[in-house]
Amino acid sequence: MISTEQLHHVLGNDVVDSSGSKIGKAGQIYLDDSTGQPAWVTVKTGLFGSGESFVPLDQANLSGDQVQVPYAKAQVKDAPRVDDDGHLSPEQEAELYRYYGLSHGYDTTNRTNSTNSTEQAGRGTDLAATTGTTGTADGRDRDGDGVYDEVQGRTVGHDTSGPTTDEAMTRSEEHLRAGTEKVQAGRARLRKYIVTEQQQVSVPVTRDEVRVEREPITDANYDKAMDGPALSEEEHEVVLNEERPAVTTEAVPVERVRLGKETVTEQQTVTGEVRKEVIETDADGGAERPGDPRR
Repeated sequence: MISTEQLHHVLGNDVVDSSGSKIGKAGQIYLDDSTGQPAWVTVKTGLFGSGESFVPLDQANLSGDQVQVPYAKAQVKDAPRVDDDGHLSPEQEAELYRYYGLSHGYDTTNRTNSTNSTEQAGRGTDLAATTGTTGTADGRDRDGDGVYDEVQGRTVGHDTSGPTTDEAMTRSEEHLRAGTEKVQAGRARLRKYIVTEQQQVSVPVTRDEVRVEREPITDANYDKAMDGPALSEEEHEVVLNEERPAVTTEAVPVERVRLGKETVTEQQTVTGEVRKEVIETDADGGAERPGDPRR
């Protein structure tokens, strides 16, 4: 069970299931009218927190800066949709209790109000309650300042039916926050295989050719010319050689190839819906609508 003193550890922090998996971000806390204790938390789910679901806090615990609830993300996301207008009617609360399988002995005929919301103006600031409370634990105002003791110190504005009317109201609006998540987009791989291609190279080759050489009879060769019979038949031969191209192959390394990756940044546009509060003046003679509520 989470107490009112622990609320600053809840708002804006992660809500997780029993296994520690994130369900969403805590949005608003709803207090029980009769006890003033935290009863419900809204959890922002969906893309960029576009949806809000109610989760009961009676079985929730704080685990560091996380709120742990005994419900799965899918169950929370599919919870009945209730407008987070700062108040839960008895009928709405009973419907939510039935959805989560909780029995609280709920009797809608004996209660005029149910739960009201508290929300945080900014993380790290004090909690502020936007209430429409008509009942407290004892309905007492011991210090006589016009504020019930049960909500003293955590109420800064409410409707005119309550006991703690302030001179101003707070206007809030949602801002779109875009983030990124890393997902696998594909794979790249290296593969090598063998192909055959034709190559041409020039190779110098040599060969022997026959050449007839004649020399006249001189004193230098006269003896060799006269050696032998005057007339005879004879044969002489020489061996002719030639070179022919011979082709062989040799595998040699030529380069190293590896895969690398680099991160590139590009701009993408995302679109989402945001809500904002508009304050108008309801005066005698009709309602006056201001131009830009942010002015």
